Amino acid sequence: MRRRISIFGATGSIGQSTLDLVRRRPDDFHVVALTGARNIAQLIQDAKAVQAEVAVTSDASRLAELRDGLAGTGIAAAAGDAALIEAAARPADWVMSAIVGVAGLAPGLEALRHGTTLALANKESLVTAGPLLMQTAREHGATILPVDSEHSAVFQALIGEDIRAVERIIITASGGAFRDRPLSDLDHVSVAEASQHPNWNMGQRITIDSATMFNKAMELIETKEFFEVGPDRIETIVHPESLIHALVGFNDGALMAHVGPPDMRHAIGFALNWPERRALPVERLDLAKIGQLNFRAPDPARYPALGLASRVMHEGGLTGAVFNAAKEQALDLFIAGQCRFTDMARMVDRTVDVMLTRHRLQNATITLDNVRDVDAEARARTCEDRANTKG
Repeated sequence: MRRRISIFGATGSIGQSTLDLVRRRPDDFHVVALTGARNIAQLIQDAKAVQAEVAVTSDASRLAELRDGLAGTGIAAAAGDAALIEAAARPADWVMSAIVGVAGLAPGLEALRHGTTLALANKESLVTAGPLLMQTAREHGATILPVDSEHSAVFQALIGEDIRAVERIIITASGGAFRDRPLSDLDHVSVAEASQHPNWNMGQRITIDSATMFNKAMELIETKEFFEVGPDRIETIVHPESLIHALVGFNDGALMAHVGPPDMRHAIGFALNWPERRALPVERLDLAKIGQLNFRAPDPARYPALGLASRVMHEGGLTGAVFNAAKEQALDLFIAGQCRFTDMARMVDRTVDVMLTRHRLQNATITLDNVRDVDAEARARTCEDRANTKG
């Protein structure tokens, strides 16, 4: 029987990798919904290729273009936030959550309310509302499977293990585009330079987040929320080869490592096929050719985002929502040429400071509305901070 699946964020790098795996096994999957944002041509092409039931763009102004492109195909077209929620409510066995940003939270929650298996590639969902997401899954008998390569690695290392026997979880980091650049150069690096990852082929935003290590900061917070372990048991280490994705340390001193090529189809395929393992079109590692693996401690001065992650994990509540919103807004400003690479962490730090002073974020109830409220305020505060700095 063909499994019914939906892919949210189909036109991004995770969505495209998911579609690559799905197209290789057309007899196994029926695609219910594909969603995207502004890349309407790609969304139309993919919807036709897999004969989706519906294609949705989050950009309401592009609906006519989407409809015209799908005319005569029998594929429904829709647009806007409400359409995304409606698509998430359609019956599906498996949903890929790969929308970039906090915009992915609401569709993911809606899918969980219908008891589906949610393959979670949207970091912001756990960072901004981890307890809400996990509780929603429990209440509706839904399953969340991690798709970040690091969390998929931890998940796989824990199969058959007791979480109470875990002493530490080590999330590896490539170090990003500037891991070997002098610190004195970082004030002046360009957007183009920050958009080139040494190992992974990813979208621009996540690649820049890798250079700042904000991406890794998000992953540390995700680890706390998904695996429900204390922040003092979560570590990161720079591993330039990006072949070990995570390690789990147990109370007998053993370390279980997940090793694989830097190809997101590995983690996506594990989630797509779970609880089975099936063959995937990824590179088979030649360890003799690789020769050695390297590790180094992350430099706090180079990667201040990691210290911010520790603060967010210890504060809890809605602090993660503030952190994420400020991070996204600072990234927008950097891409637009309105702040320096090194300004981003400082702006996020100041926004978190101000918001913790103004609100009782630590003890706040986490709801979708509360996340949206603090998200909007944190973005405005970050822009205000930049305007004052420029003045």
